[in-house]
Amino acid sequence: MLAAAGLGGSTSGQTVYPAMDLITQYLVVPLAVATLTLGTLQSVVTPWGLIRHYWVLIKLILTVLVVVVLWLQLTNIRLLASLPVETLLSAEWATAKFSMVLHSGGGLIVLLGATILSIYKPVGLTRFGWNKRYGTTPVSEVVGTHQDSGQSV
Repeated sequence: MLAAAGLGGSTSGQTVYPAMDLITQYLVVPLAVATLTLGTLQSVVTPWGLIRHYWVLIKLILTVLVVVVLWLQLTNIRLLASLPVETLLSAEWATAKFSMVLHSGGGLIVLLGATILSIYKPVGLTRFGWNKRYGTTPVSEVVGTHQDSGQSV
């Protein structure tokens, strides 16, 4: 990971952060937007649906979260890429450099979680998915309520 390489105390930050800026700008951001767009379109046209199954809904939320965090980190990446090497080596930029490692590692873990959800597809319909499939309220919401009086049993 480029972010981890930038933490080194040498002059590697002079090449790492400009490379990170270029890769992020021309590869990561377009692929992240394409992933979000194509995943949403695919879920709409397949039987899985966008909000029928919990695992699809969770994947959507995770992907949106990763794209938003990436978008917010673009400013920091560009700032680090524009700094001279002497400034990068100062202690005051250690937090910004560590933030790059934290956010890139966190994004990787979140996207791995989304991949695992895609592979295993845990069972569970949302309320919308249940109504779409069965046309009724889920049994779990009816159990414990007496039908005549509406009071709990």
